[in-house]
Amino acid sequence: MLAVWPTAAALGVSCTTQSQMAPADLNSLISSSKALMAQIQAADVAGVKAITISSIAAQFDSIAAEIQAAAPSTQQATVTIQNLYLLNAADLKATEDMTQFFCGAGNGHEVVLAIPQLPPGRYALATLHATGVKQPQQVSFVLQQESGGQWKLAGLFIKPLTAAGHDGLWYWTQARDYLHSKQNWNAYFYLQTAAELLVPVNFLTSPNLDKLIREQNAAAPAGLPGAQPLKLAVNGQSYDVTSLRTDGSLGGLDLVINYDAHDTSDPVSARSRNLEVMKALLGQHPELRQAFHGLWVYANAPGQRPFAIELPMNQIQ
Repeated sequence: MLAVWPTAAALGVSCTTQSQMAPADLNSLISSSKALMAQIQAADVAGVKAITISSIAAQFDSIAAEIQAAAPSTQQATVTIQNLYLLNAADLKATEDMTQFFCGAGNGHEVVLAIPQLPPGRYALATLHATGVKQPQQVSFVLQQESGGQWKLAGLFIKPLTAAGHDGLWYWTQARDYLHSKQNWNAYFYLQTAAELLVPVNFLTSPNLDKLIREQNAAAPAGLPGAQPLKLAVNGQSYDVTSLRTDGSLGGLDLVINYDAHDTSDPVSARSRNLEVMKALLGQHPELRQAFHGLWVYANAPGQRPFAIELPMNQIQ
């Protein structure tokens, strides 16, 4: 069977990149983006809410929390606008399940933005970098233009630009070195970290980012937790690891382990089990000692608070 999919033009949507924009649109988006960023740096939650579209302002708590968390690390930052995309969906007849915008050169070299449940209207995506501080951040705004021409906030995304002092390209390069050394576990998690740092929003794809994801998928070692947990056997007991990810919040890059536990109410016993999980994972995959500063382990029991500990590698023996 052959399926014929409508093109972006047929759907009545278009994307204009920064270099293609009319001066009036470009200046308006630059001004609006910089003003919003200044309010975030100043932790001006009320000011941001005042220029947020009504449907988002009605559920503003999560955005307020993001602003308050980001303000201290960005307050003294140098802000640069990385990319602007003008998204015209004014001719849509109704809200689509998924609206795709193809931005750039075409012929498979464009940035693609796939936004779910987008009502008809005129939008923009602005990505900014806040650098020159201890914890550089990337901040992305989805903006919607109201009938009077004012741009209002329709979505806010704040992510770190670095982890443990390194950017996404550094992790991508290191991952390839690990692959060359046949250390697929290290390579996979470094590629995962690179993707987290390099992708500003989860609805954006590009040829380079697609290449990164393909490399990550190809490097994925057998036994990663997913549909089935990773099972670790320790002293006749089995632990189900449900997720593994990286974290650089303590300064070095740690590997974070979540596993299912029956009970976390006794901190002495819970700590002992967490140590057993650490030792068991490193016993199965000793290469992890080389790539990570340490391990975070979270024991998750039904109806109880998770019990977590973090240790550097040299203290896990």
